[in-house]
Amino acid sequence: MREIREEEQISVARACKIVMLVRCMYYYESKKDDSEVEAKLQWYGEKLPSRGFPEYFKRIRGEGLIWNHKKVRRVYLKLGMARRRKIKRRIPNPDRQVLLQPVRPNITWSLDFMEDRLENGRRFRTLNIIDDYNREALAIEVDYSFPSAKVVDMLKRVIEWRGKPEEIRSDNGIEFIAKDFSVFCSNSGINHLRIQKGKPSQNGYIERFNRTYREDVLDINLFESIQQVRIKTEEFMEDYNNYHPHESLNNMSPVKFLKSKFKEKMPTFTL
Repeated sequence: MREIREEEQISVARACKIVMLVRCMYYYESKKDDSEVEAKLQWYGEKLPSRGFPEYFKRIRGEGLIWNHKKVRRVYLKLGMARRRKIKRRIPNPDRQVLLQPVRPNITWSLDFMEDRLENGRRFRTLNIIDDYNREALAIEVDYSFPSAKVVDMLKRVIEWRGKPEEIRSDNGIEFIAKDFSVFCSNSGINHLRIQKGKPSQNGYIERFNRTYREDVLDINLFESIQQVRIKTEEFMEDYNNYHPHESLNNMSPVKFLKSKFKEKMPTFTL
């Protein structure tokens, strides 16, 4: 109405007659004051973000406020509170894990993910598994994604030739807290140790391994395909397990240290 008057330069009476509107309706201003309802709904929205209108209205009535159901609903919709809110899921922080040196193989395995990019910019990830006893690289799987079911399948393949560990240590990645992984550990009798959030030092053995792998493979190569990453990774594992000297292992490689401690030959990674 006001736009018509401004464009046509006509009086209020003439504009009302054109649009067939009673003149008193033009001057009518709503006397509804929703400020108190808005404040109350916003307060409940901050305090109880996962609830909705039905509970908010019941609580309002429980406080003795007599606002009409339709009025509260109208203000609720006007504020946009009917839109679904994404609630962040809180993962409990595990207890502190002491990093101990196992006294024999297959007591504790450590798992961790790494990521890098191909020459075309596509991201890929690696899942690294080592035995904490002699730091042996049991597997490095390279792929574009790792759902929890794939992590479980990889562990099963390693267990087939290496044997089952008593414990598996990892961070709190979604792949490790997923139901598939938890069920696998429970059914296999494996204790899953999760380090505290923001405490990578509690998984120090594999963090040190990741650094060596990144320096020797990921940082010095520019890969055109994921197959190239897999080839270089296999070459790295062969050299690391058989020839890389560790100061903590009396300057012996993981395989040599394992053979020196056990007369019976333990299965080791081979190409």
